[in-house]
Amino acid sequence: MSSTQMLKGIIDGCLLAIIKNKEVYGYELAEKLGNYGFKSFSEGTIYPLLMRMQREELVTSTLKKSTAGPKRKYYSLTTKGEMELNEFMERWTTLQNNVNRVLHYESNTKFTKGDEMIEE
Repeated sequence: MSSTQMLKGIIDGCLLAIIKNKEVYGYELAEKLGNYGFKSFSEGTIYPLLMRMQREELVTSTLKKSTAGPKRKYYSLTTKGEMELNEFMERWTTLQNNVNRVLHYESNTKFTKGDEMIEE
């Protein structure tokens, strides 16, 4: 499985988390994702996601003057977007914990594998 396939859905939560902190425009989102190690996400990848999020009323946008060139579209989180971010964070924590447990216990020869629940 490629990392691109694994990232589907996860990147939405990351975008919502970045937008929660302050209004940002598309290029800035791409830069921030790059700073966090997501190098494969360009503006061209991010804008369709932002448009979908706007249709789903997770974000709103405002055109603002730019110091260099045309106006920029800045995105901010809606109340619905904040709720979605909180739900994403809960789902992510559960998923992360479950995957980590499987990887830890199934690769460790001291524990019984597979057919019984292992409690920490």
